[in-house]
Amino acid sequence: MDERSEASGRHPVVLTGLGAATSAPADPGPYLRDGKHRKFMGEQDCLALVAAGEALREAGLLGRPLGERAGLFLAVGFVSFERDDMERLVAGSTEEGRFSMRRFSTAGFNAIHPLRTFRCLSNMPAFHISVNFDIRGPYFVTYPGIGQWYLALDEAVRSLDAGAIDVALVAGVAYQRNFLVERHFRRLVPPLRPEELVDAAGCIVLERDAARARGRLLALGIDYAPYHPFEEAPVPDERFTVAAPGEMGAASVAATLARSRGRIVEHSVACRDGIRASSRWEIA
Repeated sequence: MDERSEASGRHPVVLTGLGAATSAPADPGPYLRDGKHRKFMGEQDCLALVAAGEALREAGLLGRPLGERAGLFLAVGFVSFERDDMERLVAGSTEEGRFSMRRFSTAGFNAIHPLRTFRCLSNMPAFHISVNFDIRGPYFVTYPGIGQWYLALDEAVRSLDAGAIDVALVAGVAYQRNFLVERHFRRLVPPLRPEELVDAAGCIVLERDAARARGRLLALGIDYAPYHPFEEAPVPDERFTVAAPGEMGAASVAATLARSRGRIVEHSVACRDGIRASSRWEIA
């Protein structure tokens, strides 16, 4: 496993802000520059914006122009969709008991709210965070689990180390208590019951200003174990040294850190996609 510590160098990477939202619906109102944008936002967008707003507030950066020296590094959970929308889409796309492309492109397509696609896209949380907090630096958006969040974290640390940015928002969001995502987890081996899933978002702000530190990343390790796609997949295993409220997907580490003040927090995970990762944090 490739293990690195940011303790090397004259100005180590530190945490200056942490934020979380661990239930839907979340109210993004206090963080919207233009309230009209609310109609474009799905639940994952609201969760992510609230978590980022909390983290920036704690870091003392809320309301300050961040611009090109701030970057966003984000992992977004599985694509969400509500059951009533899906049922309307299916009903409108069916003719004589079978799927009809003609019906889908007319009645089916028009049966759901025209803004639904905006609320489901995996890159929309990044858009809403960037436009409301004036983040115009590098972006890294990935999908869908905590292993991918570690890749986002690694990219953020490397960007800070290289001096490409001064501030990095590292966020994860997973809106999971909906028809499509719950169905996905029920089909896995082993399956996850819907009641084990938590809607959550978490965000940490990383900088190099040790004087403002509220925590530190003590160690980071990331590895990949390749496997045959038509054979048995890796068995997932996620462990914290502190209590976590449930399966939070891509949001699990950032959301748990935001709720674990005054602690040393260790996390390790083996993911279904072959990623293995670990980290150790000191939270003030």
